Amino acid sequence: MRYFITFSYNGTDFHGSQTQPNGNTVQAEMEAAFATILREPVALTFAGRTDAGVHAEKMVAHFDWPQAQSANPSSHPSANLGRLRSLPANLVGRLNSLLPASIAVQAIQRVTDDAHARFDATSRTYHYRITTRKDPFTVQFRTRVGSILDFTAMNEASKALLGKQDFASFCRAHTDVKTTICDVREARWVKENEYEACFVITADRFLRNMVRAVVGTLFEVGKGKMTADEFAQVIAAKDRCKAGHSAPAEGLALIEITYPNNIIL
Repeated sequence: MRYFITFSYNGTDFHGSQTQPNGNTVQAEMEAAFATILREPVALTFAGRTDAGVHAEKMVAHFDWPQAQSANPSSHPSANLGRLRSLPANLVGRLNSLLPASIAVQAIQRVTDDAHARFDATSRTYHYRITTRKDPFTVQFRTRVGSILDFTAMNEASKALLGKQDFASFCRAHTDVKTTICDVREARWVKENEYEACFVITADRFLRNMVRAVVGTLFEVGKGKMTADEFAQVIAAKDRCKAGHSAPAEGLALIEITYPNNIIL
């Protein structure tokens, strides 16, 4: 049986979302909690990867449970069936009691056996939040910018992001991906108050480091160092060297992931 688990995390103290040899990750913490409660390893497949310091208000992963074969499988199929176990009814609460304060599980849902957290996602939305003032209560979640940015110019430039096109200019170099084409459906800056603003971007998929590279290049537009036409030329160049520096990690958060209704049971 396959399940989707929905959760959120503060990425400040993690070396990214997915397991790696050196450094603690969100996946490592969650799989350790599963193993403690279920007394059996559970492999999580995330909907996507976030870099060190990047947050998620909503992340989804899938896992399979129970396994059809026990540790000492019987040759009789009916005996194996009898060994199947259902998930504990209070699994969400038990996971939250073991996980660090920086990770919170919201729900676990049964899905079709072929549902895939990554490949079945129809859209993803990220927010990149900035502030012009020093604030100890938002320092982990907003990037402080020292310049007054021209949001009208940045929104004009953001229009060039819309549609299905090649975003190689905003892809981390030497990344092993089959295609750098994405379908961006929304890209705009929203002023939240006198000091704070948020960049909202939605697409069917994102490349490694794509949003931070986009935001870093839009900062150049906002500072008057690049025009909207020049920003469009950066996209057309399909060359990471033509784009600006990646914006810092702390302002970025994965906000939403959508799926077809027919995979949820």
